[in-house]
Amino acid sequence: MHRYQILLTILISLMLDAADNLVATAGEPLIVAHRGLLKVAPENTLANFRACLELRLGFEFDVQRSKDGHLVCIHDSTLNRTTNGTGNVADLTLAEIRELDAGSWFDRRFKDERVPTVEEVFQLAAQYRQHELLIAVDFKDANVEQDVVDLARKQGILKRLIFIGRTIQEPQVRKNIKAASPKAETAAVANNMTEFSSALSEPDADWVYVRYLPTRMEIKQVHAAGKKSFIAGPAVSGNLPEHWQQATDAGINAILTDYPLALRAMLQQSKTTGN
Repeated sequence: MHRYQILLTILISLMLDAADNLVATAGEPLIVAHRGLLKVAPENTLANFRACLELRLGFEFDVQRSKDGHLVCIHDSTLNRTTNGTGNVADLTLAEIRELDAGSWFDRRFKDERVPTVEEVFQLAAQYRQHELLIAVDFKDANVEQDVVDLARKQGILKRLIFIGRTIQEPQVRKNIKAASPKAETAAVANNMTEFSSALSEPDADWVYVRYLPTRMEIKQVHAAGKKSFIAGPAVSGNLPEHWQQATDAGINAILTDYPLALRAMLQQSKTTGN
């Protein structure tokens, strides 16, 4: 049995029994798993992302460059925490990075899981075209916009992506993404209510990325402007059902959290009880 199949068995046992509970309901926010299902599998790995996709969950991943210019999927600037290697990602070639074990630090069952390339992540996502989900691409490095957009376009999944990370704070990054493809969707951040109007008016942003619990009126403004809303940060990253419900009631389009399975269960419970 493949590692991802073992993982799926574990995950599904944690969720509600009915198969219908794995399918998102229209009108619910899209769930985006932060670095994948990081509580049950090594973050930013293909085994993790495949499990997300099988469960109809979106995910977020991080982009950095290797020494020889390849785009790899890893959060930290160093390899120390999530592999058996050490040193800066930017100081190793792709071949050197691929020799490292990116799974055993989490659990021995994931031994020999590798740091994936961005192209591999997109190839995997392209196998799951039938489900509505959102993939958040977090730019950690500079000057990766054109290459990432090209890879996504090659796999036919550009429309399923939201670009975050450096994108949400740097207008030039948003311009670069739009120059690479007008169809690529970017976000501008509002860290608090005072920044909301500025984020909403950003010309190159398709999404308003809020890091606080927005009001229903604010989300109505987002939708009236022809944009979508995305929430992340401390307000929703933890296991915070009351906050998730508040964001859902406000009409948020997508939620990024460390607890995607608990969020899915809450949305299912809310649907069942009519809340």
